Amino acid sequence: MFLAAAKTLSVTSTTSREILLSIRHYCKKTPTKLRVSEVVSGADLGAKTTVQGWVRSVRPQKANLFLHVNDGSSLQPLQIVASPELNNPLVTFGSAVEVTGILKKSLHQKQPVELEADQVHVIGECNPVDFPFKIKERHSLEYLRQFPHLRCRTNAFSSLLRIRSEATSAIHSYFKENGFIQIHTPIITSNDCEGAGELFQVEPSGPEYNEDEHFFSVPAFLTVSGQLHLEVMSGAFSKVYTFGPTFRAENSQSRRHLAEFYMVEAEVSFTQSLEDLTKVMEDMFRSATEHVLAHCAEDVDLFHKHVTPGHRDVVESMLKKRFPAITYSEAIDILNRSSEEFAFPTDWGCDLQTEHEKYLVKHCGNIPVFVTDYPYNLKPFYARDNQDHPEHTAAAVDLLVPGVGELCGGSLREERLDLLRARLEEAGLEDTYSWYLDLRRFGSVPHGGFGLGFERYLQCVLGVDNIKDVIPFPRFSHSCPL
Repeated sequence: MFLAAAKTLSVTSTTSREILLSIRHYCKKTPTKLRVSEVVSGADLGAKTTVQGWVRSVRPQKANLFLHVNDGSSLQPLQIVASPELNNPLVTFGSAVEVTGILKKSLHQKQPVELEADQVHVIGECNPVDFPFKIKERHSLEYLRQFPHLRCRTNAFSSLLRIRSEATSAIHSYFKENGFIQIHTPIITSNDCEGAGELFQVEPSGPEYNEDEHFFSVPAFLTVSGQLHLEVMSGAFSKVYTFGPTFRAENSQSRRHLAEFYMVEAEVSFTQSLEDLTKVMEDMFRSATEHVLAHCAEDVDLFHKHVTPGHRDVVESMLKKRFPAITYSEAIDILNRSSEEFAFPTDWGCDLQTEHEKYLVKHCGNIPVFVTDYPYNLKPFYARDNQDHPEHTAAAVDLLVPGVGELCGGSLREERLDLLRARLEEAGLEDTYSWYLDLRRFGSVPHGGFGLGFERYLQCVLGVDNIKDVIPFPRFSHSCPL
């Protein structure tokens, strides 16, 4: 506004020159507010800069006060150098501050820049005695899990959240670049896609609620999968996907299961080959992982060096080789020929357990492996019947990965109306899924799809053992603290 007014004055007058000089002086002296990630890049050397963040370390000395401040935008904090006069006793580890000063090149090799402060203002106090995280102490993920409301303040978990954010963007980018349409599938649904009965029922609460009536007139549940809704959309779009929360009422305390987690699901029309699906699974895995390694190098290194040492070699090995594929029958043969003692049986027709999946991955060179053509009776009603006798298998596939086991599960869908109707009648579901039969009656095409557990993907890439350590707020049986 001031600049616009000044330009309307004649620059030949002394008054106008003074106004312009004053405005330029004001603009030059006004500090620029930047994120820490922008400051540490060194782009604004010599500029008066303001940063806001949380104190990660405090080192008072006779000649100077040294602070490390971060705002979550970078693993690397910004070093603040201030005179001893600015050493406010409220500036402690964990406190929130606003610092203004001149950005200068640092003399130390480990940090490109530092901020020579002339103002340090405490915005939020923090008592370091009561704060559960201690300066210069590397806490385990198990310890951090006790403080779901505070663990984002630590290097390890803030790195995890930046990686998670970048991986989310990478997955969306992969689908967009490959012609998929994103569909927002509902969180509240009336169907049980998996058929396992592990559902959270949804009903309102309050004095006006009539317990004798369903709010939606039918029983409604939190979704266990967006697959069936994607199949609806695959009748109008050749490639669709969804990425959102899913819910399973599993009474489990395992390291691989959560009551609420995120799923990446895709559906491809006009395909009669499992190879079309496995190609999307593998390409998406590679694309997202390469993106994360390139754009979150420091954060990933923190995990691979200090949390899961040696796991970087595993990740690089996964990216170097194509993923092999074996049939379920071949997998059972491998397990039966093994000298390993398994807790669960390995007869043909059994469901593969985590111990079986991890062994198969190691047997194949500790890289991801596809297992195809499972027994028909192990798969839900929508899996395509291979009509092979006497084995009778379904055109289904799982992707098994190191350290986790099953990462993806998918199948070709049964598009043949007579076979699908017979399967639904056998299960007593024909009335419930009459709309699903309509999809086969009106312009049906061969199609298939899969789902990927996003938290398990992060476990695989980072080497994290417990799934509760790769999600911001883990939900599992007997645990919903906030």
